[in-house]
Amino acid sequence: MRHGSTEEFTVQQPSSAQRLRQAVEPLHAVVYFAPEPAAAARALGLPSWWMGYFAGRVAPLGPLGPAPVAAMFHVFAPAMVARSLPDAWAYASPEAVLETRTEAVRATLARTLPAGSGRSLARLAELLETAVAGCGFEGRPLAAGWSRVPRPADPAMRVWLAATVLREHRGDGHVLAAVHAGLTGLDTTLTHVATGDVPLEAVQDNRGWTEAEWEESRRRLTERGLLDGEGRLTGAGGALRRRLEEDTDRLAASPLAALGAEGTEEAIRLAVPLSRHLIDSGVLPVPNPMGAPRP
Repeated sequence: MRHGSTEEFTVQQPSSAQRLRQAVEPLHAVVYFAPEPAAAARALGLPSWWMGYFAGRVAPLGPLGPAPVAAMFHVFAPAMVARSLPDAWAYASPEAVLETRTEAVRATLARTLPAGSGRSLARLAELLETAVAGCGFEGRPLAAGWSRVPRPADPAMRVWLAATVLREHRGDGHVLAAVHAGLTGLDTTLTHVATGDVPLEAVQDNRGWTEAEWEESRRRLTERGLLDGEGRLTGAGGALRRRLEEDTDRLAASPLAALGAEGTEEAIRLAVPLSRHLIDSGVLPVPNPMGAPRP
């Protein structure tokens, strides 16, 4: 096996933080793949799927323009964000977008979650809300915004909202770690692709970067010794990706500390069957641009 190969990188065992993310993320990700949220955004007047995506994800933070959103999301080309924001707010207010989005998710979960899962959902909601209560939000604008959304009464929606806060908390931390590692958003994407966790074709068409920008990122990463001439991780590149994931885990440690080891394992045990059901029933595709695997 070549040193620094994709195969070598992927043998690393997932940490508890990564296992929790893998177990819970599909419960959040229905908002991107189920038809109900997309249809609701169109009915609200948003003319494109991407406008619904950008507006919906930042709605708790108010009517933001493209520059702060591109900075927070990191992996999308600023020009792509600018095609949706601030124009989205001329069609619908952030409050209306948020309300429509959450009601569409409610309908999605009612349709897609397995029958008889109420008790598991109620307990999972308690656990994930405990994890959210342990989050610190310094330098984490997306997670901070979603943490202020009022808690629903419905256990399924409580799970979804808590999963959303945790997802954005880890994601905000991942951006901090990537920037600390000297990676642009496109650099981060290319090194992620080189791990083998997500296919290039799953992300290249929906991040908005030009072919020239992709080539410039490849050149930059090759000159840093992180990619070889075939676009594969070198030994140094594999080490950087491992440090990036370790730093992301460290920045996501406070929710796990709030849960404790037993609570973390219980949350994973309850979430995995629900997430697998969503994937196996076709609600969430695998592979996907998020790199979320079947747990």
